[in-house]
Amino acid sequence: MAGKKRRLLEGVLFDWDGTLIDSYHADASAYLAMFKEMGISWGLEELEKHYSPNWYQVYRAAKLPRKLWDDADRAWRVHYAKHRPKLISGARRVLAQISRKHALGLVTSGDGDRVRRQLREFGLTRLFSARVCSGDTLRKKPHPEPLRLAMQQMELEPACCAYIGDAPQDVDMARRAGVLAIGVLGPFPTERRLRAARPEFLIGSLKELPAVLKRLRD
Repeated sequence: MAGKKRRLLEGVLFDWDGTLIDSYHADASAYLAMFKEMGISWGLEELEKHYSPNWYQVYRAAKLPRKLWDDADRAWRVHYAKHRPKLISGARRVLAQISRKHALGLVTSGDGDRVRRQLREFGLTRLFSARVCSGDTLRKKPHPEPLRLAMQQMELEPACCAYIGDAPQDVDMARRAGVLAIGVLGPFPTERRLRAARPEFLIGSLKELPAVLKRLRD
């Protein structure tokens, strides 16, 4: 997919779940266990149909009363903690390669405590000069506020940045922030909607990213 020529690309920012970490099994298992506790008769088919990085959209689709959202959050965390997701294949090597030429940032809808713990476990914390998680901004993805905060922390302008994610909300957030959107196919059930969002570039694997960034530099 052809991208527009921009001035020097300085910052490369990433989504976390489904983009750098293969967390779909853990995420889906936690959702299904939480639904059972909440008395919601959803299975994997319903979850995949309504999945969103913003879990409150999932709660609304499942018609979970607002007064139960905090209980659902706690139940999800308990069940998620039973799993240990791994990095997407090649992610560590790709990040190390990209970091030689670009500043790296992380912008995720994931719970801050959970994401920061995973970053420490994988030894990736210091690789990212900005790390924006759920709760760090008032408004969530696809609102551009999280991405704008990360760029502010990195002291970079939108035209100098690219954002990589696996969901249509990632593309929407990037566009609304004036940032180049690069979609990557991942383990979450978002491929059809991601393609429909028409990111400037769409790659089938994170391993293809260095070549795309090189095209943007050349």
